[in-house]
Amino acid sequence: MIRLTRRNGNPFVLNAELIKFVEELPDTIITLRDGEKVLVGETADQVVGLAIAYARETRFLPEPG
Repeated sequence: MIRLTRRNGNPFVLNAELIKFVEELPDTIITLRDGEKVLVGETADQVVGLAIAYARETRFLPEPG
């Protein structure tokens, strides 16, 4: 799970494993595997970073370098 912020400022938690793709158009839109779209305040790079950190925690992936 990753902590994000809706565009209205409300925090929420999203299951990172449900993310299909992330776009910046210029707002950041996360599309989930079921087609639902979520508009968030974070940048696409931030969302990707949070998702990678989540994957490292849950799957014991090595740190880069």
